[in-house]
Amino acid sequence: MVCLSGGMDSCVCAALAARDFEAYALHCSYGQRTEERELRAARGVAEALGFRDFLHLRLDLLRRIGGSALTDSNIAVPKAQSGEAIGAEIPVTYVPFRNAHFLSAGVSWAEVLGAKAVFIGAVEQDSSGYPDCRPAYYDAFQQLIRMGTKEGDIAVRTPLIHMHKKEIVALGLELAAPLDLTWSCYSGSEAACGVCDSCVLRLRAFEQAGVRDPIRYAPRAGAQF
Repeated sequence: MVCLSGGMDSCVCAALAARDFEAYALHCSYGQRTEERELRAARGVAEALGFRDFLHLRLDLLRRIGGSALTDSNIAVPKAQSGEAIGAEIPVTYVPFRNAHFLSAGVSWAEVLGAKAVFIGAVEQDSSGYPDCRPAYYDAFQQLIRMGTKEGDIAVRTPLIHMHKKEIVALGLELAAPLDLTWSCYSGSEAACGVCDSCVLRLRAFEQAGVRDPIRYAPRAGAQF
């Protein structure tokens, strides 16, 4: 079972899972700005990788709770100040406790499927500094699974969590992951903005890996990766 957002990291994570297992994809729409674009990306990735099934869930509670620039139109998505400053503090694009909701849904479905692993493409290195992307978070969630599921034997897999973004790009190319189908931008749906934290981290990763990012970006000047 793979929590598949449609972004670059989740795509590479999904390619690893599909290589080694019979894989099922779970995608959650939660009222984020690029909800429809991310759904299209996730469906495309799952189809390209030959996933057995694709479950789309709507989690309206995260939009209603708000508190994030991704779910509240009154909070602007900030432009990245510089590549080096990203992750220095928790940004307004953090969606409160979001990954716990994704994992909970994933574990529930895994129990029904008889799946023994839930993959999620969380990354601590070169990230926006979200607290629910730290290794300790997944260690704690693993204990919750042991205590709160029927068999207690579903493993949370975070194969990318210690990797740098440029290494994730390189691994994606090695696995022939469909990176051209992915979407990482926090605000744009037709063309990626190129200036939010997520876009800057992604562009810098492709640049450092020595390859061109295959998705379309809006025209911009002076971007620093």
